[in-house]
Amino acid sequence: MTTSTLTSFSKGNTRALGFTLAILGTFLMSLDPIFIRYAGVSGFDTAFLFGLFMAISMPIVLKMNDKRGVRKAIKASGWPLMIAAILMVGSAAGLVFSIKNTSIANTFVIYSSAPAITAILSWLFLKEVTSKTTWAAIIAVMAGIGIVMSGSFGSGNWFGDMLAVFSVTCVAAMFTLLRKYHDVSRLATVSLGGLFLATVMFFFATPSAFSLNTWLIMGAMGLLTAPIGRVLSMVATRHITAPEVTMTLMLETVLASIWGFLFFNEVPNNQSIVGGSIILITIFFYTLSSMKQEQ
Repeated sequence: MTTSTLTSFSKGNTRALGFTLAILGTFLMSLDPIFIRYAGVSGFDTAFLFGLFMAISMPIVLKMNDKRGVRKAIKASGWPLMIAAILMVGSAAGLVFSIKNTSIANTFVIYSSAPAITAILSWLFLKEVTSKTTWAAIIAVMAGIGIVMSGSFGSGNWFGDMLAVFSVTCVAAMFTLLRKYHDVSRLATVSLGGLFLATVMFFFATPSAFSLNTWLIMGAMGLLTAPIGRVLSMVATRHITAPEVTMTLMLETVLASIWGFLFFNEVPNNQSIVGGSIILITIFFYTLSSMKQEQ
């Protein structure tokens, strides 16, 4: 067996590992709405528990993955870490309240527009050159979001859709910030964001009224599926490109919609199906284009 053959085999193996990690991470993250709905408490209580368990689990993950340790990682990240953590609060709270106020399919379809919104913010604040392909994708995604939201005005779910837009905008802003400041620890961002979220929501939550069932459900999400899913997606970028990870994350929208149907009998309306299809197809081809450019 030649050296080139061995190298090709090794690259194939590491790419397979990368896609496996990304798909498994996406599957775990798609379970979030099931835990949030079954927690059986208000949005404030759910967001408090989500932040609390993230604040507990993520520093442990950070310590295992960063030789600097928690304190040094936070200190080295500087002020951009604080801004990223605040944006993390907005994205996490928006996600929780969106799932409480609209269909799971709508929340995750809107959430899948993150790459396009990130491109807009990068153009505005980082002065990055935006290609015609990117602008076309942005216009198509915005049209898709408009169609999805148009189907919610009659049903009263428009507020949840708006919260999903707010959440994904916070995510896009955080990605843009982290793109500019490469040294900011991603794990420290999630850890500090969880702490901030729990602190803010504590003033509106009622922990003494939580049942054991609520603690167990949110504990399973905050300590296991949510952090492990996010870490696996981060680790996957060591083996495959960022656009490839983004493409894999599109599965989250599909899986979350399936869980919404199976567990809560949620059937997306026609506008959600049409608008969601436009967004997913656009992001799919936009990501393909990005992959070709990286190659």
